Amino acid sequence: MATNNSASKGTVVALAKSLIAGTNKHLANTTQVMLAGGSYTAAQITSKLDQLVRLRTDVDTAKATTKGKLAVEKTDMPALRIFMDALVSCVKAAYGTAPDVLADFGLHPKVVTPLTVEAKAAAAAKRKATRAARKTMGAKQKKDVKGNVIGITLTPVTAAPPVVTTANSSSPTAGATSTGATAAATAPAASPAPVAVKPAS
Repeated sequence: MATNNSASKGTVVALAKSLIAGTNKHLANTTQVMLAGGSYTAAQITSKLDQLVRLRTDVDTAKATTKGKLAVEKTDMPALRIFMDALVSCVKAAYGTAPDVLADFGLHPKVVTPLTVEAKAAAAAKRKATRAARKTMGAKQKKDVKGNVIGITLTPVTAAPPVVTTANSSSPTAGATSTGATAAATAPAASPAPVAVKPAS
């Protein structure tokens, strides 16, 4: 009996279990069963079907275990990586000048290879081309760039002169108000008139 290739793996396992039950019930007394170019006893048939079920079960169990381990890794890994990176920085700071000690930790000092004349020239040319492409200007070039304003009309705003009101003698109140401030006008005091003295006769 050929199984449907489109059947899910779960369906295949269910079918295998049903075949085992049917074999034990109806083929247990059969001496040989011809299958796929060979002859098998009922015990051999159920053994192979049991193997199929175990393979699928083991895979499902492994997947569930792996899924759980992946979840634990996703939760715990970030903090552990931060801890490890901190240790690496500490070791480099302590033994940065001792390559042999760093090698014991599986670390290697950063090797700075000096640029050749050709590499320096190429880097300078690349920087210049990048500045030109981005239209990047230096301080002197920026100083020469001025903005133009067109179509703007400026209207001057003039304020009215303050108004001062002098107190009048006929007015019951004396005072003047100028832009919110009160000013009193005071007249200068009059000088006394000269007195003529007549000499005695």
